Amino acid sequence: MSQDHIRLHIPGPVEVSPATYEAMAAPMIGHRSKDFQALYAEIQPKLQTLFGTSRPVFLSTSSAWGVMEGSLRNLATKKVLCCCSGAFSDKWVDVAARCGKEAEALQYEWGVPVDPADVDAKLATGEFDVVTFIHNETSTGVMNPLAEIAAVCRKYDDVMLVVDTVSSFSVVPTPTDELGVDVMLTGSQKALALPPGLALFTVSEAAMERAKTVNDRGYYFDFIEFAKNQEKDMTPSTPCIATIYGLRHQLNVIFEEGIEARMGRHERLNETVHEWVKANGFEFFAPEGFRSKSLTCVANNKEIDVAQLVKLMRENHRIALDGGYGKIKGTTFRISNMGDETDETIGNLLAALDDSLAKL
Repeated sequence: MSQDHIRLHIPGPVEVSPATYEAMAAPMIGHRSKDFQALYAEIQPKLQTLFGTSRPVFLSTSSAWGVMEGSLRNLATKKVLCCCSGAFSDKWVDVAARCGKEAEALQYEWGVPVDPADVDAKLATGEFDVVTFIHNETSTGVMNPLAEIAAVCRKYDDVMLVVDTVSSFSVVPTPTDELGVDVMLTGSQKALALPPGLALFTVSEAAMERAKTVNDRGYYFDFIEFAKNQEKDMTPSTPCIATIYGLRHQLNVIFEEGIEARMGRHERLNETVHEWVKANGFEFFAPEGFRSKSLTCVANNKEIDVAQLVKLMRENHRIALDGGYGKIKGTTFRISNMGDETDETIGNLLAALDDSLAKL
């Protein structure tokens, strides 16, 4: 890395390793060539294992929001129930409206996890045929109860569950088929430790059948187009081939470490950050039992100057720290431990935080 490099400890994009960049520098190939087909086919089994599915895993050259919007365009024929408990889950209501879909927010205060009983009560009305749900709300550090929400949705045959695992994928188990999730999606720039620009998702058979009946699903995020091209180990549109090279490398890294070991490492590093939070007299924004394993949203109960803390971390330690998101900017700050972080890198981060706090 260059001398001017600022190490990322924000909740995404996260730090990308030199080895990953090197893998991404492989010679370019045609996206309709046999070389690309071989690359695409090679990574499928590992992606299916990580997603916990026997279904194909699609690659979309977009942010995860592309697939989030596409899920509404492909699946919503009645009303969308958006489980809202933070900046990104709240946004799904607006996205639905802009797609011409009727949507209702099941609204919680930021930091409050989604209650499965509330979802059940709403679905019992019969008004909804799509539920949008963010597993790990990156803005607040809340990990919502995925298994419980999925169990509720399984009670209703016509309801499609769309789950964003952008900041939980490969950090904790997200077994798509076992849970009965209809669309499971993630992005490249979080725990997969790749640059932004690639979304990955899988679609249930029921959701694919629903999509066939929807006429205004568009083209770029059309599930049927993805499925047709998947049969030939291709994507509907020109993909970000360099990032897919990086994905192949990162999948090899993940499976060499071992999935359980990787998840255990994330939990251990997360606990190290939590111990620092408690030792320094801070509190957690997320309630106990619902805290993310990939990042920590620290409540600024000590009323420190968060903007100055961020500045000191950058200027003195070449570390980028997040000063809180949206309406909780300054009253919180977020510490990421996802991706390729180690005991050493997290230890360096916390030492830098100690030094910066002492200078406030």
